[in-house]
Amino acid sequence: MSTVLSQEFFQHALLAGTFIALACGLVGYFLVLRAQIFTGDALSHVAFTGAMAALAGGYDLRLGLFAATIGVGLLLGGLGRKGRPDDVVIGSVFAWILGLGAFFLTVYTTSRSAAQGGAGTTVLFGSIFGLNGSQTMLAVVIAAAICLVLLLVARPLLFATLDEAVAAARGVPVRLLGFGYLALVGACAGEATQAVGSLLLLGLLAAPAGAAIRLTDRPFRALALSAGLAVAEMWGGLLLSAEVPKLPPSFAIMATASAVYAATFLVRPARRAVPAAA
Repeated sequence: MSTVLSQEFFQHALLAGTFIALACGLVGYFLVLRAQIFTGDALSHVAFTGAMAALAGGYDLRLGLFAATIGVGLLLGGLGRKGRPDDVVIGSVFAWILGLGAFFLTVYTTSRSAAQGGAGTTVLFGSIFGLNGSQTMLAVVIAAAICLVLLLVARPLLFATLDEAVAAARGVPVRLLGFGYLALVGACAGEATQAVGSLLLLGLLAAPAGAAIRLTDRPFRALALSAGLAVAEMWGGLLLSAEVPKLPPSFAIMATASAVYAATFLVRPARRAVPAAA
């Protein structure tokens, strides 16, 4: 373990993973609170399609990754009412994106896979132990920017989430917030793909937030708890993978997150008493 901790690849993974998990915890809290988990699931497949499209065209996979997730996030907001896409809209886009993903995968494997034979697997399952110094710093900067923007809009976004009609009447730009939030979800999905892969990124977005909401009903305390749990689960998964090399880091991270969420069912948090109506 001490040998692994001193390795540069592990330090890069720990640094990038910390900021990615922090962004996922903050963004994921509102994703659960706004009942938009299906949106996160759709964007996980969009991430794969975008990355494969970039590879098929001979471009950096990160370009396609972020362009696709942010673009489709905004598209879903535009198709939905007040920036909140419904399940029919998401399902339709989801099916179309999956078809495109199959097409680009075929193009990539038949024409360009000799140059980057493992790129498809990397997109699906993540490659956090394969990040170099420049990739790590880019991941840190993007994740920090996501966290900063979300914290700046957290209060009006919470207001619009809990009572959309009253928020709109008080002058809160509900639709604009919906668009902006979905763009943040898309960017966060692109970031999380580097850590745990497109197949598992929904777990990193949903599990810490779900556990936090079960443990407290105070919004900003739950927001902070979601971020803290996501970082702790990232660290736990990376350390577990380092201790047991046969465990892929993406599996170890998701196993830790799932275990923490399952453990919340053993805890009965105290709820504030609601005053009886006169």
